[in-house]
Amino acid sequence: MAKKQSKISVQGTEISIYSIEYRDYISLTDIAKYKNSEAPADVVKNWLRSRSTIEFLGLWEKLNNPVFKLVEFDQFRTDAGSNHFVLSPKKWIDITGAIGITSKSGRYGGTFAHQDIAFEFASWISAEFKLYILKEFQRLKQNEIDQKSLEWNVSRTIAKVNYVIHTDAVKAHLIPKDISRHNNKFIYSDEADLLNIALFGKTAQDWRNENSGLKGNIRDFATLEQLVVLSNLESYNSELIKQGIPAEKRLKQLNGISINQMQVLIGNKSIKKLGNE
Repeated sequence: MAKKQSKISVQGTEISIYSIEYRDYISLTDIAKYKNSEAPADVVKNWLRSRSTIEFLGLWEKLNNPVFKLVEFDQFRTDAGSNHFVLSPKKWIDITGAIGITSKSGRYGGTFAHQDIAFEFASWISAEFKLYILKEFQRLKQNEIDQKSLEWNVSRTIAKVNYVIHTDAVKAHLIPKDISRHNNKFIYSDEADLLNIALFGKTAQDWRNENSGLKGNIRDFATLEQLVVLSNLESYNSELIKQGIPAEKRLKQLNGISINQMQVLIGNKSIKKLGNE
């Protein structure tokens, strides 16, 4: 479960953010420092005492958490707002099975919440401060989108360059000089599919049959990691072609490389070698 951490600076206050499974969690502890830098945990606990807060958190969990414990939540909602009611983030999480708020220990720990909840908390702290947080958060996400797009385009460019090298090797070492242009295309297609099978486990036609409603081809829908590996495979296959290694042996080698490199890039241990169950 990959995590990515980042920070934004809002009116002199540093606020930590971490992303997990496409969800962003923002530090409530850091936001609370804007109101009380000495005891931010107490600020969070005071916010959790409110009935409106409990109702909001409960609604969020109902919409996003299929294992949220409704009976336990109802008890909290009944007690919320009374003089004796005290609730910590950890108690809320442990008793209700909530996922919208998390509690992290250690030097960089604290209470984090999904962005929906964090912005609600920020509104309780200060409407003005919330707007500044929202502005910086949007700027951060736009920068991430721009960077991802740049990385993807660079990888696509590299893959295209290596594709030229790859097709040149096919032309020089696999295609007889007297073969027809029509059959040339089939050889190029076979070599392209050799890479497709090694990396994606299917041919281009297999992918089209499975995704008839999509425009484009199997490589247009590849992930950034797959494009990086594809680029490497094209270069490596070119060298194997020059060495005169048969397609069947090259496929096994290329598949092994695909597995190893994808495991390094995304930690996917479930990828199996061709022919294995």
